[in-house]
Amino acid sequence: MNRIVNNSKRPGAIKIVFLVMHKVVLLGTGNLAHHLFDAFTKSNSVSVVQVFGRSAEGLAYFEDRTKVTRKPDDLLVADIYIIAVSDDAIHTVSQYIKNKKSIIAHCSGGMGLKTLPEGSDRGVFYPLQSFSKGRKIDFSEVPLCIEGSSEIVLEKLISLGRTISQICVPINSKQRLAMHLAAVYTNNFTNHLLFKASQICEENDLPFSLLMPLLKETVSKLVKLSPYDAQTGPARRNDRKTQEKHMKIISSKQDQEIYALLSEAIQTTYGD
Repeated sequence: MNRIVNNSKRPGAIKIVFLVMHKVVLLGTGNLAHHLFDAFTKSNSVSVVQVFGRSAEGLAYFEDRTKVTRKPDDLLVADIYIIAVSDDAIHTVSQYIKNKKSIIAHCSGGMGLKTLPEGSDRGVFYPLQSFSKGRKIDFSEVPLCIEGSSEIVLEKLISLGRTISQICVPINSKQRLAMHLAAVYTNNFTNHLLFKASQICEENDLPFSLLMPLLKETVSKLVKLSPYDAQTGPARRNDRKTQEKHMKIISSKQDQEIYALLSEAIQTTYGD
C-alpha cells in the first residue's frame, strides 16, 4: 500500500511512503477477540479479512464489518492468523491452520510456542491487560508481549503490534509465564481481595465507594514508590492488637485464613 505526500524540502516534488498492510484472520469471538478486532479495525495498516468462531451468536458482533465463518475449511488466506481463544482450545484451533504458509500466533500469557503446529512460523501476541465485556480499552496503552519462532516472525509480529500499541516488548516463553504470574497477583488476586472488601462493606451497611480514594492512592503512589516502600497497615507495623480485633469480626474461616496468611507474609517480608 502506497501513500503520496508532499515533500516540503523540494517544492513541487512528491515522495512515496510505503505502508505495510497486514492481512489478519482472527480466530475467536470472546472478550479479547472483540478488543483486538476493534483495535485492528481502527488502524490503516491492518485488514481483518475474516473472523472464525464456533457459534453464530459469537460471530454476530463481527459479521457486519468483515467476513465470518464457522467452518475451518473456509478460512481465508492471511499474513497472520491470531488465535484469541482459551488456553485449552489453542492447540485444537491451531490445527485448522497448520498447513497455512503464514504466521500463526496465540494470545496466551501462560502457553509457549510448542502448543502451535510444529514446523510453522509460530508466535505469541500477548496483550498484558484485563479484558471485560463492555469495557472500552485504549489499546495504545496496552503492553504487547511478543515472541517469534524466528527473527523474521518476531519482526512481523512487532510490526503488527505497533499498529495498535505504543508498547511492544519482545520476551521469551519463560519470561512471559513469569509476567503472567505477576499479572495474576496484580489484577486477579487484587480484584478478589477487593471483592472480599465489598462483602465486608455490604455486611456492615457501608458504601464500598468510600474505599475508592484509598484504592486510587494505593495505585498512584506506585509511580514514585516501590511496592516494598509503599506498604503500610497493621501487619507492616506489627500491630497485633488491631489484627486480633479484625480476626474476631471475620465470620468465614477461609477469610480468617486469608487474613492471617497475608499478615504473616507481610511481617516476614519486613522482618517483624
